[in-house]
Amino acid sequence: MSKTNDTSNSNQKHETLLTHLYELRSRLLWIVGSVMVVFMCLFMFANDLYGYLAGPLMAHMPEGSSMVAIDVASPFLTPFKLVFVLSFVLAIPIILYHVWGFIAPGLYSHEKRLALPIIVSSSILFYIGMAFAYFVVFPLMFAFFTRVAPEGVAVMTDIGRYLDFVMKIFIAFGVAFEVPIITFVLVKLGMTTSDQLAAKRPYVIVGAFVIGMLLTPPDIISQFLLAIPVWLLFELGLLMSRIMINNKSTNEIESTERKEPRFTALSSEDDGQALDIEIDDNELLDDSDNR
Repeated sequence: MSKTNDTSNSNQKHETLLTHLYELRSRLLWIVGSVMVVFMCLFMFANDLYGYLAGPLMAHMPEGSSMVAIDVASPFLTPFKLVFVLSFVLAIPIILYHVWGFIAPGLYSHEKRLALPIIVSSSILFYIGMAFAYFVVFPLMFAFFTRVAPEGVAVMTDIGRYLDFVMKIFIAFGVAFEVPIITFVLVKLGMTTSDQLAAKRPYVIVGAFVIGMLLTPPDIISQFLLAIPVWLLFELGLLMSRIMINNKSTNEIESTERKEPRFTALSSEDDGQALDIEIDDNELLDDSDNR
């Protein structure tokens, strides 16, 4: 009998593992397929998309100058690479949907309530960080670079190196804008408190400027444009953690107080005013013994 039970348990585990593997394969195919569909839709506009990406630099280049392609295959491979990266970025909501669908059955209900808003908000903040880099950082940074070029030096940037450069900036600002989510999660998981993080604010500000120095080009403008948002987003994360977590703690205390039993009685002598009565357990025992 025990051998039969062991065999059935092993078969169930094997079937469960195969079910998870089939689901994983299906969701990976959906992810790859969604990226390829977006890629096929954008590939015909690869050169136009690269021209739009190069717009902030071209607007500040000297009149008559242009970008160059050093490698032989760069005119084809560079827009191809841009479209592939852009396809992956635009497919992030679909990718996160399938990742969430795969891991959600193994989470508790309170973990689901926490994970889904974090996934959605982190995606939105990543897009906002990339948009901030393109519309705010790039014009100021490229204007500075083109103005400080030595006399007699023609500014002619290679298209492949320009793409690698802006991709690093996009990733740096996209990740930097995740600071509120990281701060909130640290406080939510109990690894630290909002008061402890607030006490370490000077170190956070210094760290923001160090990160700006390491992730951005060696100019003071881009360093400040990354460090200041990181600091402000850290303050936003502190505010979120204080409001949401403190409100939750207050609600839990109030619900606990409502669950505590209270005994009230009406006194005819006091015109129906409610009187709190404290009942002693020892007195109840004595009364029961007397009876």
